[in-house]
Amino acid sequence: MSTPIAPTVRDLGERQLLSRIFAVLDGSSRALVGPGDDAAVLAAPDGRVVVSTDTLVHGPDFRLAWSSGEDLGWKAAAVNLSDIAAMGARPTALVVALTLPDDTPVAFVEALARGLRAACDALAPGCAVEGGDLAASDTLTIAVTVLGSLDGEAAVLRSGARPGDIVAVTGELGAAARGLALLFDRFRDAAGAPVPVDPRALSASERHDLAAQLRPRPPLAQGPRAARAGATAMMDISDGLVLDARRMAEASGVRIDLSPALDEMALYGGEDHGLLACFPPDAMLPEGFRRIGRVTADGQPRVTVGGSPFSGTGGWDPHRDWDAGRG
Repeated sequence: MSTPIAPTVRDLGERQLLSRIFAVLDGSSRALVGPGDDAAVLAAPDGRVVVSTDTLVHGPDFRLAWSSGEDLGWKAAAVNLSDIAAMGARPTALVVALTLPDDTPVAFVEALARGLRAACDALAPGCAVEGGDLAASDTLTIAVTVLGSLDGEAAVLRSGARPGDIVAVTGELGAAARGLALLFDRFRDAAGAPVPVDPRALSASERHDLAAQLRPRPPLAQGPRAARAGATAMMDISDGLVLDARRMAEASGVRIDLSPALDEMALYGGEDHGLLACFPPDAMLPEGFRRIGRVTADGQPRVTVGGSPFSGTGGWDPHRDWDAGRG
């Protein structure tokens, strides 16, 4: 007996593929008008809406040999939800646009939708996918726009750090970078192409680091807590602590001095998706935040480590760092 051929998105077409996605998302909507119409209608009782968007592209942002559909759905949601938390806001809704090669298995798209829903349920209860778009392309791309509510509080910007402030973080630093290094070091063939991960070849600590890379768990609730505790500046750590601290320092017109106790992965590794925040010197840090530096007066360089300049640019830049590989 021949094995049934799994359907692809070409076999189903847009209408039937959407019905499969809606079946996965069924019951999760919190909108006044949810998925299925020309646009969603969302309540905004605060009167303000916080909006951010991010795109994951096959190649620079992920490799299919290393990530399942559920992994990608989870990560696409998580990295966007973190940007909302970094403003001191609570995520309320996602809209997702997918560009799919014609030979993409339908089961993969359904798994991606499950990952999106699972991340919202686990990390931001009450937030759900409320719409989006489908298109065809040779490159798999996941574009997510996330909306959030400030719930009556002021937004915390990256431009508010002041001399004398405490610099603190919440979330783990360096694990995602170690996970990425593990993939490139151990799970490529002789030609450098990605090969599937064999969990049996990993130690417990390596599995932890790999999960931090493939399924990050940003501390979303800490964003609003930091805002209520008087955070003067805050941002998501996505491209590496040093690079993101420089962005904060430039926006605020200050210098940030980081602790020399931080290791290289913590300083330069990206995709941690913890929160970098500044607090007044007399503030009590919210639970989960730990001090890693201080803000000093304006000066160059914008970021120092233990009072000393550091070498290298640090952090992730897709235009500079992508190796042009896929898989």
